[in-house]
Amino acid sequence: MISEKKDIRALSKEELRTFFESIGDKPFRGNQVYEWLWSKGLHTFEEMTNISKQTRAHLEANFVINHIEVDSLQKSSDGTVKNAVKLHDGLIVESVLIPTKKRTTACVSSQVGCSLDCKFCATARLKRMRNLNPDEIYDQVVAIDKESRLYHSRPLSNIVFMGMGEPLMNYKNVLEAIDKITSDEGLGMSSKRITVSTSGVPKMIKKLADDAVKFNLAVSLHSAIQEKREQIMPFAKSFHLTDLQESLEYWYEKTNRKITYEYVVWEGINDSKEDIDALVRFCNYIPCKVNIIEYNPIDDGQFQQASNYAIQNYITALEKNRTPVTVRRSRGKDIDAACGQLANKH
Repeated sequence: MISEKKDIRALSKEELRTFFESIGDKPFRGNQVYEWLWSKGLHTFEEMTNISKQTRAHLEANFVINHIEVDSLQKSSDGTVKNAVKLHDGLIVESVLIPTKKRTTACVSSQVGCSLDCKFCATARLKRMRNLNPDEIYDQVVAIDKESRLYHSRPLSNIVFMGMGEPLMNYKNVLEAIDKITSDEGLGMSSKRITVSTSGVPKMIKKLADDAVKFNLAVSLHSAIQEKREQIMPFAKSFHLTDLQESLEYWYEKTNRKITYEYVVWEGINDSKEDIDALVRFCNYIPCKVNIIEYNPIDDGQFQQASNYAIQNYITALEKNRTPVTVRRSRGKDIDAACGQLANKH
């Protein structure tokens, strides 16, 4: 049952100070509570030990803390950890801890389901039920940081918004969550270690540039030919490549930071010379790099991983064009935790 009390984490520090003033207490109590909620990540008022029992009871009577719970956890043979995260209203999203030799990365979700309709992605088959709140995004990161320390003996080093949902369709909440994550009063992570991945919403990419965000931007491209991109990602009919190109040029002009293009190569879909040439041309618009991502099947057989020969042709052409390119091997496939596989199968 969802409580009718207000979630205390929806209040700013100033609003918390005002609340304490309104009940005849000292404003600095708001600072103390804010620290417990964000920097220390407590889930109950009872744990706030530097506050009197009477004040804690008053908070309990007026507010709730709608924290997430890790409902179930799966560990892959390669060290990847997938969380099924239960939200306060019973809905479930998934998040992933991805370890490598040099880093541990949190792949977090921004929506329950997804607003878009990419045909190769399991999440896109789930209808979008709602946006995640800033604290729900923040809590995923906190949970994965604890798992990183527990299973890999090191703190979380990077965050990617590549889980369930389209982050730019939940713009305000995603940016508020990142503000908390990077704040000294939150987790204190560097913006340079955060990447927001979008399927390409031109209007919102321009807004990111205008808002002078400091995190990295990645675009899920998969084809630089409009007709083919519409076949792979039908929503692209509304977001034309020419508009996407213009928004990315605007981004670079405003931020002076290169874009990463995420690109999956499928057999018989985008593995021809025409596809390669189109991507090379698209990469010439602004400084960028290309991540060729291994495809992870989602059971229906419509999309199949391209041959190594086709992928090597992409690499050769991009390197000849002096475009940095890497091939990213997927992790966590045995627990459906790899890119494109998050779909709450449990």
